[in-house]
Amino acid sequence: MMKKQMNLPNPVKTPSFLQRIQWVTDPVGYMEKAAQQYPDIFTAKVVGFGDTLVFVQHPQAIQEILINDRKKFAALGGHNSILLPIVGNNSLLLLEGERHRRQRQLLMPPFHGERMRAYGELIRHLTEKVWSQLPQKQPFFARTVMQEISLQVMLQVVFGLYEGERYQQLKHLLGLFTGLFESPLMSGFLFFPFLQKDLGAWSPWGRFLRQRQQIDEILYAEIAQRRAQTDLNRVDILSLLMAARDEEGQAMTDQELRDELITLLLAGNETTASAMAWGLYWIHRLPEVREKLLQELDSLGDSPDPMSVVRLPYLTAVCNETLRIRPVVMLTFPRVVQEPVELLGHQLEPDTIVLGCMYLTHQREDLYPQPKQFKPERFLERQFSPYEFMPFGGGVRRCIGEALAVFEMKLVLATILSRYQLALTSNQPEQPQRRGVTLAPSGKVKMIITGERERVESPRAVASV
Repeated sequence: MMKKQMNLPNPVKTPSFLQRIQWVTDPVGYMEKAAQQYPDIFTAKVVGFGDTLVFVQHPQAIQEILINDRKKFAALGGHNSILLPIVGNNSLLLLEGERHRRQRQLLMPPFHGERMRAYGELIRHLTEKVWSQLPQKQPFFARTVMQEISLQVMLQVVFGLYEGERYQQLKHLLGLFTGLFESPLMSGFLFFPFLQKDLGAWSPWGRFLRQRQQIDEILYAEIAQRRAQTDLNRVDILSLLMAARDEEGQAMTDQELRDELITLLLAGNETTASAMAWGLYWIHRLPEVREKLLQELDSLGDSPDPMSVVRLPYLTAVCNETLRIRPVVMLTFPRVVQEPVELLGHQLEPDTIVLGCMYLTHQREDLYPQPKQFKPERFLERQFSPYEFMPFGGGVRRCIGEALAVFEMKLVLATILSRYQLALTSNQPEQPQRRGVTLAPSGKVKMIITGERERVESPRAVASV
């Protein structure tokens, strides 16, 4: 229950039912219109995390919300219940307090250090395999191809599944499952619970429930098989999670493993696929960006070490600018005010729900001059704080898969650009569109392969021969 609603900062004047529809069907238009009037903070009547939300897009205020002492703002996973039908009760996205801390600790190790190095060749190999199967001089949707790569990466890195019937079944079902919410209209099923009615296998929600059940059966079968046949040499994330123990020596239950696996598979697959498709779009929309990137990639010579690729400064800047101008996730996880607090000169009462708006922060003219322009150089010219550039959120709920997502994005883009000449099929700009709780390119980035690329030897590479 919200208290002292008349004191909430800068309420959007549109009738609440219209705000809710706009938020589901055109979130970018809704946010940008509100920010024109209230550039730092406004109150919205939308759906997803609660009835009334305070959007904050000022970096210092976001920092205060995310790194406070928890006496003022508490991170409450329960307010993310929009995701509950997909990820389940035990997902890191929905846990709070001590349970959240424990689960995050168990999940962290596989995403860092030497593990990443081991994933490099696998990501490059999968990219080459998927792209080699595309016909030349025929249009295709880059978002769809990137989803195929990302899904295979997640199945191999998370599950250690490389082939076989279970791999094919899971790949097929996850592809169908993620496609259920690809349009703003279908996304409405997540935001409006009254639509969540099982009217049989042909109804949208009925189809969702049946596909979820089929995926669960495969996941539990895989978990049971791993428990029966322990292999200490496996380095996939499922094996590492099954071996992990908390401070009291407790392992994760089958239900906890299932919920975290589905979270990793869906969150890692969907978001990374969209980010990589946006990357291809901007690189090929701006020839000068593409040329500069190719020069940098060529400087490494043939078949460079994946770790050398991911350290390239201009490639890093291109990926960062892609994630700035088109963040896949719009909002940080919500925080709930615990005691009366002042934020940007506004008094907030207990139980007020606040969240950082990553999308609007990335569009601030004072941080990013000409924010609608794609300029990778901004990331070479200055450092941005974690509350100015935050495509993966921040604080204790910062995305756990950030390192893997950026690693994959850089390697996939570098592999494609090094080997193929591509072109966009249209000069029409791609617009961001709601896809579930994320933003994706509305036209899926339609492209064509015009030929294979012959690498130009750089002076440095030739000198070393």
